[in-house]
Amino acid sequence: MKTGIAFLVAGYVLSQFYRAFLAVLTPVLGAEIGAGPEALARASGLWFLAFALMQIPVGAALDRIGPRRTASVLLAIGGAGGATIFALAEGPLAVQAAMVLIGIGCSPVLMASYVIFARMFRPAVFGTLAGAMIGAGSLGNILGAAPLAWTVEAVGWRETLFGLAGVTLVVALALYRFVQDPPPVVLTGEETKATLLDLLKVPGLWAILPLMAVSYAPAAALRGLWSGPYAERVFGADVTVIGTVTLAMGLAMVAGNFAYGPLDRVFGTRKWVVFWGNTLAATCLAGLWLFPASGLGTATALLAGVAIFGSSFPMIMAHARGFFPAQLVGRGVTFLNMFGIGGAGIMQFASGRVYNAAAAGAATPEAPFALLFLFFLVPLILGLALYLFSRDAPH
Repeated sequence: MKTGIAFLVAGYVLSQFYRAFLAVLTPVLGAEIGAGPEALARASGLWFLAFALMQIPVGAALDRIGPRRTASVLLAIGGAGGATIFALAEGPLAVQAAMVLIGIGCSPVLMASYVIFARMFRPAVFGTLAGAMIGAGSLGNILGAAPLAWTVEAVGWRETLFGLAGVTLVVALALYRFVQDPPPVVLTGEETKATLLDLLKVPGLWAILPLMAVSYAPAAALRGLWSGPYAERVFGADVTVIGTVTLAMGLAMVAGNFAYGPLDRVFGTRKWVVFWGNTLAATCLAGLWLFPASGLGTATALLAGVAIFGSSFPMIMAHARGFFPAQLVGRGVTFLNMFGIGGAGIMQFASGRVYNAAAAGAATPEAPFALLFLFFLVPLILGLALYLFSRDAPH
């Protein structure tokens, strides 16, 4: 089992890498195949939307056929196949098609591990294990920053993508070989008839869903794409400096995920850990909105603040997971994941239009980015307001 979990972590490293690597590739893709920021924002958004739309069938597959086959087959076909198409891309449409496939391929990996944690470990440690999984997997954020920039400069972006396709295929094969499915849940009576619709009847869930839909979007969008153009156009950063900025965000996301994990047991609450953490993320976004040109160091610190405080995804998942019955764990966690990733995808998709509309009449380079930060800030504040009506889940 330990070997299987280790390869699930490796698969999630790839998932984090693929959702974040476009920020570093922005200059070279724009120069070589005409894929500018709006086209790449669409490609990034399509990754998230494909990932989100897969959560319903993935949830059913995790409950019915198990994590091993679900994760390995999709990662092999979608992940490795999409990376290969990306390596061969000659224009923005090919990049977007590749990102859709990669999103499909990455869609089951984290949820496969969550199903294993939920069914094979005590509920009290779910938040810690979930946070540790994301924290370890966030190595992909780091690899998709400065190390990716160095690799692209050394061997070229196409060669790098071909190499990633090979690595993805190897990890998928290892998942099929080493992951062990958890014991099936023994159901009786009405439990055998449980469906996804039963999740909508779970008390305490509705106030959590809005924050789940908007809390991950700012960190995902800024780390995954906009930090690159922001550093380049406002502060004149080159690929190496962009790699450093995104590395700072990646390290912050790793720290945030590990930090959030045990905090519910430290403070005896999941709700208020999530609330105050996201309030701090909103504060950092407000700083970027109000002072977008205050210096690269300040901007990097605020971006890192959004990343570390916005890494509440596993804690929100643990909060909601406390309301799920055993027979709906797979569909429950993927349902929540659909909201989290889907919200990030929709906002990333829309962010390109927001930026272009603001840039058309902007008096300064930082003006459209200020509007972009506000675009991510307002939904987060609304999500926090609705989250106040949630209740703490049992530990």
